[in-house]
Amino acid sequence: MLEIISKPWPWFIAGPLIALLMFLLLWFGKSFGVSSNLRTLCAIAGAGKRVKFFDFNWKDQVWNILFVVGAGIGGWIAVSFLGGGQNLDLSQNTVKDLSELGIAFNGSLMPTEIFSWDMLLSPIGLVFIVLGGFFVGFGTRYAGGCTSGHAISGLSNLQLPSLIAVIGFFIGGLIVTHLIFPLIL
Repeated sequence: MLEIISKPWPWFIAGPLIALLMFLLLWFGKSFGVSSNLRTLCAIAGAGKRVKFFDFNWKDQVWNILFVVGAGIGGWIAVSFLGGGQNLDLSQNTVKDLSELGIAFNGSLMPTEIFSWDMLLSPIGLVFIVLGGFFVGFGTRYAGGCTSGHAISGLSNLQLPSLIAVIGFFIGGLIVTHLIFPLIL
């Protein structure tokens, strides 16, 4: 069993499992999304007393918070006990593109040129964190959800706004990767 769960699953197993999860969520009248947990946490903390947006029955959303907590615990278990910290296998073209941006690929998920304390405390790092965090937060709120909510839940419900949001996510990712990253790095 350990051998089965310690390796990446092929699409023909993972895909139907995601479809089954979405069917179950629809069956029970729930919608999947990670960014809505911030609203739920603010409501739990009492923000609904001051701001109407946070005044809702947060107890209906506790399952979603448990999902995120479980995902974090599952990630920790995978890295700590199932060999999830293995080196990544990237295509040579991607490795070449990263090196042209000044990012050395050492097999790690998080390159030290971007994810280190030195980078975080540099002016470029502050731009990444502050401006990037603002764009992610604003975009999530403006789009009415995050990438997982729109791409998994919204598209499975055949929602046109989710399709438009996902297309926007891809366009934004392409712009950052091909136009902004080369200017910053």
